[in-house]
Formats: sequence, structure tokens, C-alpha cells
Amino acid sequence: MSHEKSFLVTGDVNASANPGYPGGSQPPMPPYPVAPHPPPPFQSGYGQPGYPQGPYPQGPYPQGPYPQGPYPQGHHPPGGYPPFPTNPYGQPQEFQDPNSPMRGNYHGEGPPSYYDNQDFPATDWDDQSIRRAFIRKVFLVLTLQLTVTLSSVAAFTFVEDVKVFVRTHVWTYYVSYAFFFVSLIILSCCGEFRRKHPWNLIALSVLTLSLSYMVGMIASFYDTDAVIMAVGITTIVCFTVVLFSLQTRYDFTSCMGVLLVSTVVLLVFAILCIFIRNRILEIVYASLGALLFTCFLAVDTQLLLGNKQLSLSPEEYVFAALNLYTDIINIFLYILAIIGRAKE
Repeated sequence: MSHEKSFLVTGDVNASANPGYPGGSQPPMPPYPVAPHPPPPFQSGYGQPGYPQGPYPQGPYPQGPYPQGPYPQGHHPPGGYPPFPTNPYGQPQEFQDPNSPMRGNYHGEGPPSYYDNQDFPATDWDDQSIRRAFIRKVFLVLTLQLTVTLSSVAAFTFVEDVKVFVRTHVWTYYVSYAFFFVSLIILSCCGEFRRKHPWNLIALSVLTLSLSYMVGMIASFYDTDAVIMAVGITTIVCFTVVLFSLQTRYDFTSCMGVLLVSTVVLLVFAILCIFIRNRILEIVYASLGALLFTCFLAVDTQLLLGNKQLSLSPEEYVFAALNLYTDIINIFLYILAIIGRAKE
């Protein structure tokens, strides 16, 4: 018994005597049992013959260098892979490329006046209510402006005392022109100002009142029949152009560069008319001016739609109303000049 305990403690596999194998040496045993049945539960103690408790033999491991094969060199995106988005629900989010055209290139604080629909997707225009509300607001403001101007033209045309006053006080025309020019520059060049309520409406009101006074004063120097005829022709032309621009598939906004060049040519022609006083030349100049601003009216109308190459931001209702108003006023003045020179 003492010899068995000595074997179990030291783990000597070369013991000369073993109770399980009398008269011979113990055969070598594998480091782990290989029986097909599950091993018996382990019981602590020294009374378990046949299960050596010493260290198991350790086979040598390969100590040489591991083979280093080349890694696949595929195409990797510049800047590394994007980090995986984390959210409380563990659902991956859709990755958005910052260089994608759907994100646009505008990074300003406020919405731009004009923008290209190729860089600015019309996501806000997908909702029909936003488009209709914007167009309705623009035409409501435009209607109020034209009502004030038409009232001024009627007063300067049919009231004799007012006609006499403006003809004897010509300096009031230049004062109203100064107010008109300052308010026009502010609304055209200061994008932040024309989006601030109510300052944008105050500036637009000043511009409308000053321009209405100027138009009424100009109309007072023409015959009443010529003024009425010019108002009727302007109404028909503008109504037709607006309806056509809203219904047609042709994109007038793509012709903006041609119209700007035509404006420069018309300005040069106007300087020529100052030095050459000729009735036929003035009629040709007025005809070209009416045609040019009719095209501008078509372009400014399509800027409201949002489905053309160029569009206006939905917050630019004051700027949109200003463009349409000045187009209609210029068409009226050029048509009035054509009729007035033709009757002389």
C-alpha cells in the first residue's frame, strides 16, 4: 500500500510493481482516454489505480518561422472605410456619400435665390402642398402690387387735378425714383434682408408705392385712350404668357444667358436713341424692350415651378413677386410707348 501511494504521488511510470499487473511492468498509457464510452466521473483521492496523476507528456511544437504569404491587394476606397453607425436598436444605417450629387454643393446659412436642380434635389417640392402654397403666396402679393399700381395709373389719368400737379412738380418723379432704386438694390442684393419678416414686406411696399407713382406720372403725359389700350394689351399678353409658361414643357430657364446678352444689347440701343431722336427708331426700341421683358416674364414664371433647370427657393416669395412685378410694369411702359409714338 505504501508502494502504491509512492507511485501515485511521484508519477513514476517505470515502477517495478503494480497491483494491477502482477509480475510485469505497466504498459504505456495514452495521455487522454480513447474509450468510446464517456469517462467515469473523477473522484478525488489516491485510491484510483490506473490513472496517473503526474504531468502528461508534451509533444514538441514547430519552432520555425511561419510562412508569410502575400496578402490580396484589392482596391480600397480613399480615406478608409466609413465607421459603422451606432444606434440604440443595433440596426445599420444607410451610408451617404458626401460627394454624391444628391447632397448638393451649397453650404450657406440660408436658402439661395437661384439654384440648379442638378445640384439641389427638389425634395421639398415633392410635397404638392408646399409648391401650391408658395405659388399662391407669390401671386397674392403680385395681385396686391398690381392693384396699387393700377389705382395710381387711374388716378393720374382720370383726375385732372392730379395730372396738373405732377406735370408742374416734376421733381417728385426723381424723389420716387431714388426710393425705388434704393429698395430695388436692397431686395435684389441682400438675401438675408429679403427673407426677414416683416422688413422684406416693408421694403417691397416702398418699392411698389414709388414705382406706382412713377408709372402713374408717366401715364399722365399720354392720352387716356392710349393708357387704356396699353393696360388692355398688357393684361392679355401677361395672362397668356403666364398660362403658357405654366403648361409648356419647354424650359425657358435654360435661356437665361441669352436674355442677359439681349439686355446688354437693348441698353446700348437705348443709349443710341438718346442721341438720335427718331420716331421709328423709338418704336423699334420699345418693341424690342416689350419682347425682351415678355421673355423675362416667362422665365420668372417657370422659376416658381421647381421642375425646371433653375428654380427659386420656397422662402423667396418676395423676390419672386418682385421679378414678376417689374416684368409686367416694363411690358406696360414699352407698350404704352409704342402706342404713344404711333399716334403722333
